[in-house]
Amino acid sequence: MSKLTLGTHPFLLGFDQLERMVERTAKADNGYPPYNIEQVSDHAFRITLAVAGFAEEDLSITLEDKQLVVRGKQVEEPSDRVFLHRGIAARQFQRTFLLADGVEVAGASMEHGLLHVDLSRAVPESVVQTIKINNN
Repeated sequence: MSKLTLGTHPFLLGFDQLERMVERTAKADNGYPPYNIEQVSDHAFRITLAVAGFAEEDLSITLEDKQLVVRGKQVEEPSDRVFLHRGIAARQFQRTFLLADGVEVAGASMEHGLLHVDLSRAVPESVVQTIKINNN
């Protein structure tokens, strides 16, 4: 007996790409920077990334083929600084979030070293369609 996966289940037609997208997204997670995802209302979400040490001009947010991509890259620091301990990460990062159909970026803001990206989901219209049966 073969194992049915999400993309090959007979009741889920057209979802074959969903399983590949989930696998690709899971592999891309390296844990940096840490983030929260919260549900603000029934149709709104907020992603918050801890980006301490990054200025607004060091960050970019793009939407690429249903993927929200947040990138951070700091400019080189002066080499005359001597650290006795360096615990604040200053490395570049790329964090990707896959957005469902109908989810849009409502805006972004930065506050106290936290980058907030607000998302909203349009309420789908309930559609009932009657299909006519043709006689051959």
